[in-house]
Amino acid sequence: MATLKEWIAGSRPRTLPLAVAPVIIGAAAAYALGSFDLIITAMALLVALSLQVGVNYANDYSDGIRGTDDVRVGPMRLTGSGAAKPQQVKDAAFLSFGLASLAGLIIVILTGMWWMLGVGAVCVLAAWWYTGGSRPYGYRGLGEIMVFIFFGLVATLGTTWAIAAQLSLAAVLGAVSSGLIASALLMANNVRDIPTDAEVGKMTLAVRLGEPRARASYIAMVGIALTLPLVLLPQSWWFLLVLLAWPLALGPARIMGSPEKKGPALIRVLQLTSLIGMAFAVTYAAALMLS
Repeated sequence: MATLKEWIAGSRPRTLPLAVAPVIIGAAAAYALGSFDLIITAMALLVALSLQVGVNYANDYSDGIRGTDDVRVGPMRLTGSGAAKPQQVKDAAFLSFGLASLAGLIIVILTGMWWMLGVGAVCVLAAWWYTGGSRPYGYRGLGEIMVFIFFGLVATLGTTWAIAAQLSLAAVLGAVSSGLIASALLMANNVRDIPTDAEVGKMTLAVRLGEPRARASYIAMVGIALTLPLVLLPQSWWFLLVLLAWPLALGPARIMGSPEKKGPALIRVLQLTSLIGMAFAVTYAAALMLS
């Protein structure tokens, strides 16, 4: 029986800031449009966090039963390590998806935007099919694209629309940047696992690109994400606040730019990328609200 500490570790808490970040940006963009709703924002946060935890447990379960985690460099996995039974991990994933669905239903009821039920259903299916099902898209090099869509565009713009019923250029740019940072975190994770993933046939985008180009793509995604908001400087000089997040990107860029740093050395990149995502969200949200 897995301990509480192991279940918490299995939820991969270091990935959770990148679930919170798009909601912060989306809510701030709605505030800049003249609207704000604390309950909807709280429910959007619950949706994002529950989906992230759910996809982490689902990934743990699916990779574990496929044997992908038999040789592992990263954090402990519940299924692969034998700390928890596969069915228990699967149940935890679906419990998380259920909580996300409940929070999403509350948003739909409060806003009357019933079409969002369809969006929510697609989000849950995408979370499961990342590594679940007979043809998981995470094994076909599509993980970063889907993370960009769901933890960038959908999470950010969905929050803004649910609160303000309209979008703005600032909301779109924030969604793109948030999605790029989330995709960069997944890329760093997959660069670390290139040797073991290639061995078991998990053809992630990092495996397909090869290590040098995968490392370069991480640096490019973070660089574009932190630079893109400067497009809004003609609207307000407050968007210079995002420059405060730039120094945080130097460390992981240096590690990713050093081919000799492999395996456990890349775990530090994951930690710092989560920090970059939160720092960007806070500074960008502040700029939106102050502008």
